[in-house]
Amino acid sequence: MAGSTTKKVLIRRFDREPLTGFVNPLTYLLAEGIELLTPSGTVSVVPYPDIKTVCFVKDFDSSEPDQEKKVFQNRPKMDGLWVRMQLRDAEILDGILSNNLLQLGGEGFTVVPPDPNSNNQKLFVPRAALRQIHVLGVVGSPLKPRKSKPVSKDQGRLFD
Repeated sequence: MAGSTTKKVLIRRFDREPLTGFVNPLTYLLAEGIELLTPSGTVSVVPYPDIKTVCFVKDFDSSEPDQEKKVFQNRPKMDGLWVRMQLRDAEILDGILSNNLLQLGGEGFTVVPPDPNSNNQKLFVPRAALRQIHVLGVVGSPLKPRKSKPVSKDQGRLFD
């Protein structure tokens, strides 16, 4: 695990207890799984089919993920693609996906969760964990230009 910048993560798994540890955000996605540095100092690779979500968290000691908001109650305000994901165990999660197709990786999707006050800052959902994913909306589309305020003819220009 090279590099000095690591992020705290909680890896939720389908059939086992969650794992806590640290990942390097630039190199944690390997071909065979997620590279995790445990708090005890051992490096392991967690295979993608075992992973439900990788939660980038503020603190390890926080509320259970079941108590957090998993879907948006209203249309989100943040720019991006509003997606709804159904996992293999039928759990439903919403998130905001980047509207830049160059940022989509082959291993899965990184989304911003619905609750800005939760412990989860971002979620990585592997493709192997998904049953389906739907785009519910495009928020802040660059295709629709924003209306500019009309300039009064009585108002003079500052630098004319």
